[in-house]
Amino acid sequence: MKTATPDQPLSREEETSQTKNGFLVLASRLLLEEKLPIRFMYKTVPEHLNDTGWRMYTGYETDEFLENELINMMPVPLERICQLDPSLTPLVEYNAGTVWERIPDSEGWERVHDFRIPAPKVDVDITNDVDHFSQQREGS
Repeated sequence: MKTATPDQPLSREEETSQTKNGFLVLASRLLLEEKLPIRFMYKTVPEHLNDTGWRMYTGYETDEFLENELINMMPVPLERICQLDPSLTPLVEYNAGTVWERIPDSEGWERVHDFRIPAPKVDVDITNDVDHFSQQREGS
């Protein structure tokens, strides 16, 4: 797999050749309930077969809002999102690791290279204590 360098960036074809799967994005509740435009989005590795990996935001979400993902992020068909905002159609073809931003009153989208995509939170309890391990297995 070819990687981009400052001298040799990847071509559009190389940046959109990832195997496609899934049909859902996770979109901020503010996009649908408040009818605010998408101004920030990134693609992470899909978490399940229906997931495209795209996460879409208005830019008005607070840290507290983002912490409660189960309530504030909604699964929405990618096709519906692209119907609401056709400027997304060419962007959603890009591979995982891609980040886009649209500044208010600007023309179009800009690629972001300095945003660190958050990793999914996984609650794992690791122990080397045999008794604790046995209690965990009995409790599940």
